Amino acid sequence: MSLPKVLVVNKAFPAAGLQLLKQKTTTTVIPCYEYEPDYYSKVKNIVPQGFDAIIWNTKYRLTDEILGSAGPQIKAITTMASGYDQIDVDAVLKRNIPLGNTPKVLDDAVADLAVGIMIAAARRFKEGVQELETGQWKYGVQWMLGQDINNSTVGIIGLGGVGQAIVRRLKGFGVTRFIYSGRSDKPEAESLQAERVPLEQLLKESDFVHICCPLSNETKHLINKDTLNIMKKNAVLVNIARGGIVDQDALYHALKENKIFAAALDVTTPEPLPKENPIVSLPNCYIIPHLGSATFETRNAMAKISAQNILLGLEGKPMLYPVS
Repeated sequence: MSLPKVLVVNKAFPAAGLQLLKQKTTTTVIPCYEYEPDYYSKVKNIVPQGFDAIIWNTKYRLTDEILGSAGPQIKAITTMASGYDQIDVDAVLKRNIPLGNTPKVLDDAVADLAVGIMIAAARRFKEGVQELETGQWKYGVQWMLGQDINNSTVGIIGLGGVGQAIVRRLKGFGVTRFIYSGRSDKPEAESLQAERVPLEQLLKESDFVHICCPLSNETKHLINKDTLNIMKKNAVLVNIARGGIVDQDALYHALKENKIFAAALDVTTPEPLPKENPIVSLPNCYIIPHLGSATFETRNAMAKISAQNILLGLEGKPMLYPVS
């Protein structure tokens, strides 16, 4: 009896996951990275080769057309990410194919980074390093002043696993008040001493705003010209979720015109962000290249969960983390 065939669509898949897959499947890894020329075309050409399961570990979209070309034998699909906006979920579910993702395991790594870039933006690390490197280091009691975390109000848009981990970390920074917005009350909010408020109130009252919600039709450009105008002039906006939640052009103008103090972005639109994009040059916009879950331990854990999702799906069992 032949082993089920599994396709991994991006060469950047940790060995920890491959080792699990290869014990019970014949695993094919597309031998290129998603940033290489013609990558997506290669994926589309390989998918129709009769695989039983797919690990879709790429930012490119898994469309209804690609699923159709994969054939009716597909029994399981998973991402290697917490988000699944790169998947046409309706197209997967209408075929009754189990779909998985890898939430929770990356919460701590992403939260660590969120706090790090928040501090970097609030304390003007980018400007300070630039002045140091160009020999323009000035000094004096009014030079390079930033924003305090102590005695601040921190707003979390989406108090899921990452948002909760951010609050836990910031407890030690002397934050006066934590508030959050979302569709429903979170039972964890009570122990975190976080208060649920409408989004408009959160934006008006927060000194730091962390975006931690998924990207959806409802949240696309949730942060836009109008909502940015609501925010405090001293506010720092942190996005570790998805670039599409922020209207980046509106953010550029808000930062350039000093309508808010600073922004810290781990995610952008597009990705990779061209160095010519005007937001890159702003001194009060601290941008890093989507490093949220980029630690050895976290990525290995994500790969193992992806592999386990697939193996369980192939056996007709519930995945570790199913997308419903």
